[in-house]
Amino acid sequence: MNHPKMKYFEKENVIHIAITDEREANSIEISPDITAELNEAGELIGIEILNASAFIQNLLLESVQAKILNLTSPR
Repeated sequence: MNHPKMKYFEKENVIHIAITDEREANSIEISPDITAELNEAGELIGIEILNASAFIQNLLLESVQAKILNLTSPR
């Protein structure tokens, strides 16, 4: 696979990002809603995000808040 592929499963509210087409051999829970998928060599091949809409919303809010704080902080 040349480019990562992302798929959103609306009914389940899950985002899956495939970095390669390799078969998943193992996975590691990064946080309660994020799982890293690994190949036989232990290399990252994909990421699964549960409760995706809340995850994206929080990520955007944190990013915007950080930018606002950076703009308004004394220099």
